[in-house]
Amino acid sequence: QVQLVESGGGLVQPGGSLRLSCAASGSIYSRYAMAWYRQAPGKQRALVARITGGGTTNYVDSVKGRFTISRDNAKNTVYLQMNSLKPEDTAVYYCSARTVSGTDYWGQGTQVTVSS
Repeated sequence: QVQLVESGGGLVQPGGSLRLSCAASGSIYSRYAMAWYRQAPGKQRALVARITGGGTTNYVDSVKGRFTISRDNAKNTVYLQMNSLKPEDTAVYYCSARTVSGTDYWGQGTQVTVSS
């Protein structure tokens, strides 16, 4: 069983920054593929960024150049640094972990609101 706890969401003005964190349990965290998803009101949950156990990253086009996903395996934590935030980035952000067996786990979500 893997438990994920997100933090770092909040209210920010357009153009501002936030850093989300996701702390994971599990003794082989370093081998998990980690990802951030988001779900805006009335929309389906969608992938934002992903990072493999080896550190390979990929991003949805709408956040390229603005968001950075990273991981600290010593702290069992994955981060999402979000810069130049836009109102359309407003959503609940979820952390996800995929274990080596292919099982997916989800955090409880953290609200990000970009508004003036």
